Amino acid sequence: MLTGKQKQYLKSTAVDFSAVVQIGKEGITDNVINSVTEALAARELIKVKINQNSAENIRKAAKLLSEESGCEIVQIIGRNCILFKQKDKKSHYDLP
Repeated sequence: MLTGKQKQYLKSTAVDFSAVVQIGKEGITDNVINSVTEALAARELIKVKINQNSAENIRKAAKLLSEESGCEIVQIIGRNCILFKQKDKKSHYDLP
């Protein structure tokens, strides 16, 4: 579980990130979940965007992705969410 300070730090870090995973009109598929899991393993902090043509709700989608990939939801804003899963060794982020 992330503290408020940790979330604030991660939000400020992810501000300039572009979306790594985009959810289209097909919604959340196994391929999307696999993409999120792989991106989190490589980058730890990612931004996910739901495109305009998708009927998915961002809050439900973020919750589902976090449950399936075992990550934390840092922020949900508009049609974007920021997800974080810290590596056990050699993490890029030194959380406060």
